[in-house]
Amino acid sequence: MIDFFDVIKRALNGPYYSEQDFTLKIMVPKLKAVIKKYGIRCDPTAPIPSNDQLADDVFRAGLELCAEVGCYCKDTSRVIRFTVDEIEEALREAPSQPYFGEGRDRKAMLARKPESGDSPYCYVGAGGSVVTSEDVFVRLVEGYGRNPLSDSITCPALTKINGMEIVAGSPLELLACIRAVELGRAALRRAQRPGLPIMNSIATGVTATGKIGGSAFGLRNTDCWVVGFTSPLKVQFERMNEVAYLVARGAQLVGEASEPIGGFAGGPEGIAVISVVYHILSILVLRSSVHLTFPMDIRYGCNTSWEIMWPISVAAQAISRNSHHPLLNLAYTAAGPMTEMCLYEIAATMTAFVASGGNIEFGGVAKGTSADRFTPMEPRFATEVAHAAAGLSRVQANEIVKTLIPKYKDRLSNPPKGAKFQECFDWDSIQPCQEYIDLYGQIKTELAGYGLKFK
Repeated sequence: MIDFFDVIKRALNGPYYSEQDFTLKIMVPKLKAVIKKYGIRCDPTAPIPSNDQLADDVFRAGLELCAEVGCYCKDTSRVIRFTVDEIEEALREAPSQPYFGEGRDRKAMLARKPESGDSPYCYVGAGGSVVTSEDVFVRLVEGYGRNPLSDSITCPALTKINGMEIVAGSPLELLACIRAVELGRAALRRAQRPGLPIMNSIATGVTATGKIGGSAFGLRNTDCWVVGFTSPLKVQFERMNEVAYLVARGAQLVGEASEPIGGFAGGPEGIAVISVVYHILSILVLRSSVHLTFPMDIRYGCNTSWEIMWPISVAAQAISRNSHHPLLNLAYTAAGPMTEMCLYEIAATMTAFVASGGNIEFGGVAKGTSADRFTPMEPRFATEVAHAAAGLSRVQANEIVKTLIPKYKDRLSNPPKGAKFQECFDWDSIQPCQEYIDLYGQIKTELAGYGLKFK
C-alpha cells in the first residue's frame, strides 16, 4: 500500500479544483455515469436485497468512481487521486482482523459475509451524544460495560467542565477531553471490564489538539480513534493530523463516513456506490483498521427509514463480499428511550446490518441530539438482536424488516421523545425501571415470533 507521506504529498500537489467544481463538475457527473453504466436500480419492495450480482456491480462502480474522482482536500483545494492498481493493492493489504481491548476483553473484529453465522462485533454506547453532567457520563458508561455482549464502548460527550460550557479550541476543550478519558476508564473499572476498549476516542473533542492531548491520559493503542471524512468525498487537515499522530504512535482508528440521501450523492443508488468509495478511501487516506458507515435520511435525522435501508444493506453486501476490511454500520433512531418505536427501529436496522455482512455500532437514540435521552437499555437490545440475526438469510431478514418498518414509518417525522436516563433508570443501581423491562420483554417475544433466535 502506498505510504502515508505519498497521501500527504498528493493533498499538497494534486490537481487543483474549487470545492464547488469538484463536487458539481467532477463527482456528481461521474457518480451518475457509473450508476448508469452498471445498471444499478433500487427495488423499493426489498429493503434487504439478496442479489449478489447487484452487490458486486455496486462494488465495481464504487472502485471505478474512486479511481476517477479521488478525495478532495478542503485545506489545499487539491484532489488526492489513486490508480486502480493502488486501490486494488490497498484492498489486498488492508487489515482483516484487528484486535481491540486487553485481557479477557481482547477480541478481534472479523470481516463478516452476508448471511454469516459468525457473531457480529458489537460496538455500543452513546454514539457521541451529549450528557449534562459527569455523574450521568460515568453511570451510562458503567451501564454499557455491564452488558456482556458489549465488545467495545462509545462514550458520551461532555458539554461542561467545572460548571463552564466547553468552547471548541479553547483550554476548556482540552481539559474536558482529559476528563472524559479519565471518567471512561473509571466507569469501565466499576463495571469490572477494565480491558474493554473505548473506540470513539474522545467524543467530547472537536479539534485534533483536544483529541491528541486528551488521549495521553488513559487511551491505549488497543483502544481506537474515530476519524471521519467530510461529505461528499472530502477530507480536512484537522483529521489528517489525527491520522499522522495515530500512525506514528502505532494506534488504531475507525474511518468514518456519512452521506445524506437526497444530497449530492442523490438517491439510494448513489448512496450505495459512494459508501463503497468511502470504504476504499478509509483504507488509503485514513489508514483505518476498520471502516464505519452511517448514511442518513436528513428528513428525519435518522437512518431507519425505508428509503435509506436499501442503500445501507446493498453497500454492506457489496463491501463484505468484495473486501476483507471489517465493516461497521451505525444506527440512529428517531424515537427516544422506553418507546416501542425506538425498539422497532433498532430491531430493523440491526437485522439489516447483520444479515448484509456488517458488524454493528449502536448508540444514536432520539436522533442523538437530546442531552441524556439515551440509556444502557437500547445498546443492550441492539446487541441481543444483532446476535439473534446472525445466520439469517437475506430473504428471511428482508421479511422481518418489511414487517417492522410499517410499525414506525408514519411516525418518523414526529417521533416520541421517550424518557431521559434519569427518568427510567435507578440512579444508584443503574438498573431500568419495571416499565422498561416489561416493554423490552414484550418486543423481544414479538421479534422471536418473526424468526429472530435470541440466545
